[in-house]
Amino acid sequence: MKPIQVGLLGIGTVGSGTFEVLQRNQEEIQRRAGRGIEVAMVADLDVARAKSIVGTKVQVVDDARKVIANPEIDIVVELIGGYGIAKQLVLEAIEAGKHVVTANKALLAVHGTEIFAAAHKKGVMVAFEAAVAGGIPIIKALREGLTANRIQWLAGIINGTTNFILSEMRDKGLTFGDVLKQAQALGYAEADPTFDIEGVDAAHKATIMSAIAFGIPVQFDKAYVEGITKLESQDIKYAEQLGYRIKLLGISKRTAAGIELRVHPCLVPAKRLIANVEGAMNAVMVQADAVGTTLYYGKGAGSEPTASAVIADLVDITRLHTADPLNRVPHLAFQPDAMSNLPILPMAQVVTSYYLRLRVADQAGVLAKVTGILANADISIDAVLQREAGEGESHTDLIILTHDCVEAKMNQALAEMQQLSTVLAPITRIRKEELN
Repeated sequence: MKPIQVGLLGIGTVGSGTFEVLQRNQEEIQRRAGRGIEVAMVADLDVARAKSIVGTKVQVVDDARKVIANPEIDIVVELIGGYGIAKQLVLEAIEAGKHVVTANKALLAVHGTEIFAAAHKKGVMVAFEAAVAGGIPIIKALREGLTANRIQWLAGIINGTTNFILSEMRDKGLTFGDVLKQAQALGYAEADPTFDIEGVDAAHKATIMSAIAFGIPVQFDKAYVEGITKLESQDIKYAEQLGYRIKLLGISKRTAAGIELRVHPCLVPAKRLIANVEGAMNAVMVQADAVGTTLYYGKGAGSEPTASAVIADLVDITRLHTADPLNRVPHLAFQPDAMSNLPILPMAQVVTSYYLRLRVADQAGVLAKVTGILANADISIDAVLQREAGEGESHTDLIILTHDCVEAKMNQALAEMQQLSTVLAPITRIRKEELN
């Protein structure tokens, strides 16, 4: 049987890795797919560089639309990234009857509903394992492996840059700014690291996972997003003393009122496996009714780990290429006409517990006033840690861990505490997740 013909749009880090792994493991992949998978055409603005990677047997062009227009191409792999031209090219490929593989989490988190609807209408597949957590097969696990389960929640370290920064801050006691420069020098962080450090990249991925876990449309605009730029090394130290580590988590939970979808720093008990995921590695925990807790761990980025996921999608499409579209696995796990309209909850309605750090005057009665405000808001305290003031210091740090409460109540209590004359600086609030 003739090998299935693939066109790559972009041959940067992931594209070159995809080509290399396909070449190296060609025989193994063909044994699994049932037929060969061959990169027949590549589009890249740097034609000379692309030719140096793929050689003379692959056609290289500088216009992606030439790949889409080629009737011989069965699958288009979009590796350009971003929301702009990538969206147009993906929709044009679908309209041309091509299957699409993409690693573009931003595109799917924002425009996934439109893209999946177009693919369903044309009877083609859009596969996106590489869009979330690099080489970890979390999309397949959620969509197929856990299909018997009612998923209750998922929580993931799904951005390697921020995890590297937090790991270095904890291990070496460095400031956020110092570690960010180190991450950029090592290539973990971009020159403009905003999407990573402000939590946007993780929110794109959490949005996609929540849609598959709960059968809801992708709704990135309703996600709560908070990054790590305001974290201080002293909070990481205090958390450690209390038996916790701080991680940037993407969290989605099913509740009676709706779905939580949020990305923010969290205190996680140090004994949890996910709390011990260090460096640029990724991990996702999933809690489901039948299987209990499962954990998926591995490299979240990189040329060949991401290529692994791209090629897994190519193999899936190759196997199902001739199947009746109605018998394929739905894009978001649930049949399109069975999607849920459960609302995404605003952050004020989310229930969680908290770590609070208050810089307070070192005088009698301060703790009583603070705990009184929390008691009046019906927020109970789990633990208190007070740093002894140093010689000559007139202030100290007061650390409070709370039990679960509604965020709206905590917001109100924080506003009242901030007004106290004995509270000398903006209060630090970090949410706490036990992940039981």
